[in-house]
Amino acid sequence: MQQTTRPNAGAQSRLKLRNMRPSRRRPNRLWAADVQTSAAQNFRRSERSRSGNDENNGNHVMGGTLIERRQRRHSGHLWLLLPAALLILPFFVWPSVLIIGKSFSGDGGLLEQYRIVFTNPGIRAVLAYTFYVSAVVTVITLLVGYPVAFVITHLPKKIATVCVALIFLPFWVSTVIRTFAWMIILGRKGPLNEALMAIGLLSQPLRLLDNGVGMIIAMVYIQIPFMVIPLINTMRTIDPSFMRAAAILGANPFWQIVRVYFPLSLPGAMVGSILVFISSLGFFVTPSLLGGSRTMLSILISQQASRLLNWPLASALATVALVLTAALFLVYKMARGATAKSGGIA
Repeated sequence: MQQTTRPNAGAQSRLKLRNMRPSRRRPNRLWAADVQTSAAQNFRRSERSRSGNDENNGNHVMGGTLIERRQRRHSGHLWLLLPAALLILPFFVWPSVLIIGKSFSGDGGLLEQYRIVFTNPGIRAVLAYTFYVSAVVTVITLLVGYPVAFVITHLPKKIATVCVALIFLPFWVSTVIRTFAWMIILGRKGPLNEALMAIGLLSQPLRLLDNGVGMIIAMVYIQIPFMVIPLINTMRTIDPSFMRAAAILGANPFWQIVRVYFPLSLPGAMVGSILVFISSLGFFVTPSLLGGSRTMLSILISQQASRLLNWPLASALATVALVLTAALFLVYKMARGATAKSGGIA
């Protein structure tokens, strides 16, 4: 008969004490990190559930509460538009409605004035000349304003601020005074002709007045700020690292500007060109004093309204100018939207 051996009582007590001792092994750091991560996740989940953005009601909040809250916030700011609306409605919208309505009056039917506008050779010549001058002024202003904006953008901040202030300084002077100043500068015995003859470039003075040249020069001078400021605002958003990357890839400074910098600054050039072209369509003082015998659209409208008292035709001409301006603005918006959708520059 086999005899079973029982463990000693002392050995059993030592085994129990060994099991009760705390483990001296290092804790599993991965496990501790998992605990911290899960704790952070639980905290974020509790915060989301407390604010109403947990998974159960997230769709409801994103579709309803947040949008409604945003709409209420924006609707609370609508009253800030009231002063502008009080000025625009009576002084722009209502007169525009009256002019459009007046263009359909007169003898010959509703569209008689528009038929005259688009079939009369003299009026069509005035429209063509107005668009020609506006396009030339826009191109020259862009060619002059782009380098100016480029230099100002890369100047130190204090010097750039002074340069921008100098660009805006002519706005403190009336357009009539500036136009008369250009009449003196561009005259046959003006400072420009005298200087060119003194250095031997001319043997006789140039005729710069009453032929459109002086008018374009003065219009470019007046329109420079409308081109430079949008360009500066756009150029300041261009990351300089793009130019450095182009240089690293082997592009010289010319191609850096043509292939990298100019496409990135194109939105500012578009905004400035639209502003210059639209405002050039309505120039009155400068073409009247420097334009010579050629007539622009604004002068023709003034002649029809004030001298000939042909208000229906003057209203039709003004409506055509207004529609063309709105069409140009819509084309610009569509072009910018198409560029943004295609992933290009927006």
